[in-house]
Amino acid sequence: MIIVTGGAGFIGANIVKGLNERGRDDIIVVDNLEHGDKFLNLTDCEIADYRDKRDFLADIDKGLYAGRVEAIFHEGACSDTMNHDGLYMMHNNYEFSKALLAFCEREGTQFLYASSASVYGAGRVFREERAVEAPLNVYGYSKFLFDQYVRRYATGACQVVGFRYFNVYGPREQHKGRMASVAYHFFHQYRETGQVRLFGASGGYAAGEQRRDFVSVEDVVNINLHFLWHKNLSGIYNVGTGRAQTFNDVATATVNALRRHDGKEPLTTAELVKREIITYIPFPEALVGKYQSYTQANVDALRETGYTASTYDVAQGASRYVEWLLSRARAG
Repeated sequence: MIIVTGGAGFIGANIVKGLNERGRDDIIVVDNLEHGDKFLNLTDCEIADYRDKRDFLADIDKGLYAGRVEAIFHEGACSDTMNHDGLYMMHNNYEFSKALLAFCEREGTQFLYASSASVYGAGRVFREERAVEAPLNVYGYSKFLFDQYVRRYATGACQVVGFRYFNVYGPREQHKGRMASVAYHFFHQYRETGQVRLFGASGGYAAGEQRRDFVSVEDVVNINLHFLWHKNLSGIYNVGTGRAQTFNDVATATVNALRRHDGKEPLTTAELVKREIITYIPFPEALVGKYQSYTQANVDALRETGYTASTYDVAQGASRYVEWLLSRARAG
């Protein structure tokens, strides 16, 4: 059996679907459905059972999963970088993760967990080393601290892999609201208003020229499953493309994918700005000093594990994502 915590969420549900596509349906999804619309992420998936995350911890304490679990994909977390409730964040993201690690080490169960590129803060080097880690918010700190816990206390009794996700976008993120990817927001803004809105100049970058490593959730799933199939591999790894692309690039790719669907010719970023299809808003004061204006994953360590598949760039990934969103809109 495989357990996916956060299995009704964005990355978790995509992992469930990816496992289904590879013949696995002996999956227990663990999540919190107080916000019930996440169930939509699982309607086309096959699972063996669902457990509320609070019941799940009680089940572990009772020994109900002893000797039964091959692997845990631990994707469950509060990922809202604007949530400043440190007590909740540390309990939900840090203490819960420690409990699962302890279970996996007792059982010899593979433990594959979600970390975050937020551990790097405002730095310019994105390599899996303590010297370059300095998170800017309590969410990033909760992820950083668990990575440190793994480094200090993991015993080697089981496979333990941490994935430092960069800016993930793609299917099954609609429940995230304002925390959904910019590609998701650009899609809906353009369909509703004919325009998209990006942050203006900030941090020494011109309007829309802030750069992130945008990685498709399709690639994220493939990387997770690479480690599932190679249980001899442990460590903390960046999960990105190794390319920094601008928010203007994402907006242009998303708008042009929609324009192609409508039978219109693609436009350059400059043409989209001139026609006021791409627009800019003032950079929010609340994000000053807490915003990563540049990220680019160093994926050398990932490649050294034997993962050789190419990753989608923004133009490829956004186009695929737009087609998925349009198919869901037609079906709904």
